[in-house]
Formats: sequence, C-alpha cells, structure tokens
Amino acid sequence: MRVEQELAAVAPRTDTLLTIGVFDAVHAGHRHLLEHLKLRAGDNALLSGVVSFDPHPQSVLHPYSELPWLSDVDDRVRSIRELGIDLVVVLTFDQETALLTAQQFLTKVRTHLRMRGIIVGPDFALGRGREGSIDQLRVLGHQLGFGVEVVPPYTMNGEVVSSTLIRQALAEGNTRKVRLLMGRYFHVGGTVVTADKRGRELGFPTANIDIKPQQALPGDGIYATIAHVLDRRFASATYVGTRPTFGDTRRMVESYLLDYEGDLYGREMKLEFVQRMRSDERFPSPEELKRQIERDVQQVKAVLAEDLR
Repeated sequence: MRVEQELAAVAPRTDTLLTIGVFDAVHAGHRHLLEHLKLRAGDNALLSGVVSFDPHPQSVLHPYSELPWLSDVDDRVRSIRELGIDLVVVLTFDQETALLTAQQFLTKVRTHLRMRGIIVGPDFALGRGREGSIDQLRVLGHQLGFGVEVVPPYTMNGEVVSSTLIRQALAEGNTRKVRLLMGRYFHVGGTVVTADKRGRELGFPTANIDIKPQQALPGDGIYATIAHVLDRRFASATYVGTRPTFGDTRRMVESYLLDYEGDLYGREMKLEFVQRMRSDERFPSPEELKRQIERDVQQVKAVLAEDLR
C-alpha cells in the first residue's frame, strides 16, 4: 500500500504528537491549532508533526464537485514548517486510502510515526465514510495507546475561521477579509506565458500567468497587487476575468507591473492580492478601456505606496 510505504519512509527519531488534515491555506485557524500542537509537544518532549494529504480528499471522493484550493501542497508544507513544526508528512490520497477505516489508518500512523497523541479541531473526522469521529478517536486512542485533545474553533468577528469562509470572501473580491482570515495576503503563482498582447496594444503590457485550473481565484475585477519576480517586488495592477470588452470567454490572470520594462516570458511570478479596485465590466470601446486602465494604475500606485516602501 502506497500510504504505508510513505509512512515507513519517515522514521521519526522519537515519539510524536500529531495533527491530521489538509490545511489548505494554513490560515489563522490552522495556525492557532498548530501553535497549540507545538507547545504541547514541547511540554512533553515529543516531536510536533502534521500529516496532510495530496491531492485534496474531496477531489478523490467527489471528483465531479470542484473544490478550488487556496494553496498548493508545496506552499502548505512551507508555511507549516515556517511555524516551527518538526515533522510534515504528505500522504497520497487515492481510492485505496479512501477505503481505510479510521482504525486501519491510525494503526499505521501510530506504528510508523510513533504517535503518542493527536490534537484536532471539534469537527474532525477521518476514515472510510468519516467514521472516525471525535468519540471514535477516543475509543481508538484507548485501544492503540495514544491521547486525544480537541482544540476549540478559532473565531474572528463571531465567525469560525475556515477554508470555506476564505473561499467565500475571495469569490466576493473581499481581499481585506481574506487577509484577516489568512494572516497574510492571498497569492497565486505560475509561469508568465505568451498571450494575444492586447495589453501592449493598449499601452499597458501585461504578464499573463499560467494558473493551474484547480487554483482558487478572487472574484473578477482589477486588483492592487504585489508582483514577485526576478527576486524583486513590483507594484502591479492585476486583472482577473474574461475580458468582456473583447468578447473573450476564458478566465485569465494578467498583471501590469508599474515600474518594469522588459521580457518576463518563461519567468515564475507570484502575485499577492492587496486590494480590489473595481469589479470587471464591459467598455464600449478599447479607447474607453484604456482611459479606465490609466485611472486604475494611478489608484493602484497610491494604494501600494506604503506596502512597497
């Protein structure tokens, strides 16, 4: 079994205190749980560890129900490690994994990762059909020899912080709320690719980003963004949408870097979304669109003046 092989390859040097989950975006709620995990592990001379999955279980269990991810697996792992977690294990989630009962899965984790305890949120469940509820975890913990601790949900302004809440705010273009919930700017990344160069024809050459289809995106519109490319940061005006002025249908992400001239094709670029400037709209002519872009660029420059000092 692939999961067992992946677990056996880890071999931690001592006993561990773990949490299990996807941790999409590693948002403020996740960090609250992970900080608690780290403290508890330190108090008990255990290694802190996270067991995560790739791809997202939803994409395997419900392949026809799209669940856009907020961060890819490399970004999640990097964010978790930056919090000081000792061990991050990413397991392949496939149909074979989905058929494991909670007892089968936790027995493997207990054996290979030397798990002495697990810390989870109140809505946690695992195993075939989500049979491994909190109550079932406690029973299995007694049988297999590990403790179970439940951390209360983390709330902001009366709302439980979750990946679902972030996706909702993102779809609305509410980047300020997204930043609050995530604790940092939402970002996307990809390779700059060749497009139809309509931005250049309008006097604003844009970098078109090849975004993976599973990647969640902000609602259509113009955004003040910070572009990371060539080991530098640039103020940028980024468009997300289908360019209705030109009758296009494919959703795209293209960014105009305010203080850069040159060829970026083939470069990797990351865009941090700071503030939504306006929604997408159809203009009666390319000339009207160009005048609006000129206004957008000036507003973006003003918004980002402090971020890029």
